[in-house]
Amino acid sequence: MDTRAVWSVGLLRPALVKVQVLYFAVLRERVRLDEEQLDVAEGLSVEDLLAALAHRHPALVGLLPHLSVAVNRKVVPRATRLRADDEVALLPPVAGGADPRRVAIETHPLSLDEVVAAVQSPGQGGLVTFTGTVRDHGHHAQVVRLEYEAFVPMAIQVMTALADEVQAEWPGTRVAVHHRLGALGVGELAVVIAVSAPHRAEAFDACRAVIDRLKERVPIWKKEIGADGATWVGLGP
Repeated sequence: MDTRAVWSVGLLRPALVKVQVLYFAVLRERVRLDEEQLDVAEGLSVEDLLAALAHRHPALVGLLPHLSVAVNRKVVPRATRLRADDEVALLPPVAGGADPRRVAIETHPLSLDEVVAAVQSPGQGGLVTFTGTVRDHGHHAQVVRLEYEAFVPMAIQVMTALADEVQAEWPGTRVAVHHRLGALGVGELAVVIAVSAPHRAEAFDACRAVIDRLKERVPIWKKEIGADGATWVGLGP
């Protein structure tokens, strides 16, 4: 494919439409943009858009095979066709409507008590919590801090869906998840999860499922700052 055709009238398809492309984490650093609006051929596939972006921003070439793509805040196959005013978010791998006490993304220190309060009730006999803290080592022998960023509207949607999903799989459970963004020093809380259930077994199993699925699916990225450099966790420097 001649990627220049994406931007040129008549070379790929005669009608051009505007799409908004959003960049996060290592992608944002490579292109030095948070977002950009582009004129593309109507009906262009996500795959062809990525090829055109590689031509436009050569620094993306090695990263594109590792990405997920969300169109209008829903992860889609690369064969998906684009339409006018689509929002296309490029999502690096990850290492609204919701009750803000149940699901939240915060820029201030997290409170375990607040998350526990969101799931407590007299009928819940078991309560399990998980707190993820910044440790002093990782990819770097000496970690100075972690920096978290997210596609916040989509992250809230996915976290809410994840909590609903776990509650459906373990009937009777109640799930709350709060995640921190920004620069966090060693020992600070990055994520807090609380799960309550009528019995302890369901609470333990559901809590483990929440943290495992959150790390796999929610568009939150972590940059590890060490004494000897920095690494985007899950993708590399």
